[in-house]
Amino acid sequence: MEANINTFAIRETFTSWSWGDFAGLGLGLHIVLMIVMTLRIVSVQRNIGVSIAWIAVLYTVPVFGFVAYILLGEPMIGRRYRERVDQVSTMMNDMARREHLVFDKGQELLATHYRGVSQIGTRWTGFGVFPNHQMQLLTTPASIFQHLIDDIHAAQSIVLMEFYIVYPKGQVWEVIEALAVAAQRGVECHILADSVGSLSFINSKAYRTLEKVGVFVHQSLPVGLFKTLFKRSDLRNHRKMVVIDEHIGYIGSFNLVDPRFFKQNKNVGQWIDVAIRTTSQHPISINTAMAKVIVTDIGAENNNNLAELHQRVNNYTRKLYVMNPTINDLNSRVKVLSDGMEHHDQPDIGATSIVIPTMPVVDKVLAQLIPSAPQLTAHVIYNTLVTVIHRANKRIRITTPYFVPDESLSGALMIAAKRGVEVTLIVPEKVDSFLVQHASQAYYQELLDAGVTIALFKGGLLHAKTVVIDDDYCLFGTVNIDMRSFYLNMEVSLAIYTPEMVAQVAYCQDIYLQNCRILSLEDWQQRPGSKRLFDNVVRLFSPLL
Repeated sequence: MEANINTFAIRETFTSWSWGDFAGLGLGLHIVLMIVMTLRIVSVQRNIGVSIAWIAVLYTVPVFGFVAYILLGEPMIGRRYRERVDQVSTMMNDMARREHLVFDKGQELLATHYRGVSQIGTRWTGFGVFPNHQMQLLTTPASIFQHLIDDIHAAQSIVLMEFYIVYPKGQVWEVIEALAVAAQRGVECHILADSVGSLSFINSKAYRTLEKVGVFVHQSLPVGLFKTLFKRSDLRNHRKMVVIDEHIGYIGSFNLVDPRFFKQNKNVGQWIDVAIRTTSQHPISINTAMAKVIVTDIGAENNNNLAELHQRVNNYTRKLYVMNPTINDLNSRVKVLSDGMEHHDQPDIGATSIVIPTMPVVDKVLAQLIPSAPQLTAHVIYNTLVTVIHRANKRIRITTPYFVPDESLSGALMIAAKRGVEVTLIVPEKVDSFLVQHASQAYYQELLDAGVTIALFKGGLLHAKTVVIDDDYCLFGTVNIDMRSFYLNMEVSLAIYTPEMVAQVAYCQDIYLQNCRILSLEDWQQRPGSKRLFDNVVRLFSPLL
C-alpha cells in the first residue's frame, strides 16, 4: 500500500511539471556532464594541445563531442590485448635468456653523442644496437616486389609478414602466389594484416585462397561494435615488415600494394615508397628483432595464438648459425592452384616519372629497431625524433606524407633553423586527406619565418617516411610526422648510424627535391586571408587527426 502511494506521488510530481521544468532538468544534466567530461580530459590527457582540441570539440558540438571522446578520446588498446602482450614478452624474454640471446646491448659501438639517443629506444623497447648488417635501399615498386618475391621463393623455413594495407591487385598477386607455393612446399608462412587498413584483402579471394593452401592469415586489432566499448577502434597497426628465415628482413613505408592500382580515385598520383632490405648472418640482428616484434603481435591477437606460441617457445632451441639458401630454379616453381584468381589487372595510370638509380648494398651497417605502441612503449619514437633534432649540427631533412606536428616538434625544427642548421621539409603538394592538408598548411608560415625550407613534391603522393640528421643518422620506417603516428598507432622505425647507408637515404631525398616546388615566404604570404583563417581553424583540431 505504501509503495503504491509513493509511486502515485512520483507520478503526480512529474505530470505537474511543465516543459520548462524538463528543459531546466536537461540543461542541468548537460552542464554536469560537460563539467565531468572536461575534468576527465584535463586529468587524463597529458598533451595540452590534445586537451584543448578535445575541449573545443566538446563545447562546439556537445553531443557529438561527448560520444566521440567516449569512443576515441583515450588510447585504450584493450586490457586483454595488453595482458597477452605482457605474456608474450615474458615468454620471449625467458627464451632469450635460455638461449643466451642478448637484445639490449651495443651502445658502446656508437659515437658518444648518439649513445643517449639510442638509450631512449633501448629503455622502452628492449632493443639495443645491432652491428654487421648488409643493407640495400629499394626505391621503386619493381625492385621491392622482385627482391621480395625471389626471397619468398628461396625461403626454407619461415616467412613472417606484417602490413597495415594488403591490397590484392597487380604485382601483389605475384607475392600471394609465391607465398602459396612456399606454403605448399612446407615453409611456414604468416601474414598479419590490419583489419581496417586491409579490409578489402580480408574480404577477398586472395585471403581465402591463402588460408586454403596453408598460409596463416591473421587480422590485427579487429574491430566491432562490442569491442568499441572496451578499446579504441582507431588505434591501428601501421607497421610494415617482412622477415624470411630470420636472416632477411624488409622495413619501410611500403605497404603490400601495387601503386599503379592503389587509391587512383584520390587524384594525388601514385604513392611513392621506399624499403630497406637487410641481411645478417649474426644470431642477433635487426631481422631477429623484427621477427620478435611480428611474433609478439601475432601472439597478442587472441588466446589461440598465445597458446600456440607458448608451446613453440617451450620447445624452441636456437641454432647459433643461419643457413645461406640459394635461389631455387625459377622454372621449377609450382603454380598455385587458385580458384579464379584474376591478377593480370590493367593499371589505371602509367608509371611514376620519378627515376632513382639502383642503390648498391652497404656492408657492416649499424642499426637499431624502435617499435612503438600506445600504452606499451610510451612515446619512444617521438622522444627519439625530438632529441636528434636538438642534437643536429649541420642539416635536418625530413620526408613525410602527413605533417601535423605539435608545438614541441615544430618548435624544435624552428630552433634548429634559427641556430644555423639547414632544415628541409619535403611533403607532397597534394595529399589524400582534406583536413590533414589544411592542418599541415597552418604550420608553414612560422616554419618559413624561421628559415625552414618547405619543398612541395609534385610527382605523386610521396609516402616515404625518412629523417636524415647531419651525415651519420637516419630514422627510416612507418612513422608520419603527426600525432596519430607518435601517440596512437603501432609503428616501427629503424635508426641507422652508418654514414654510407645514411648517404643512400639522403641521395634519395635529393632526387625527390629535384621534383619539388620550393615554397617561398613571399608567395605564401600572398594567400587570401580566408584560406589562412580556415587553415588555422583546422589546426585547432590537428592533435586529433
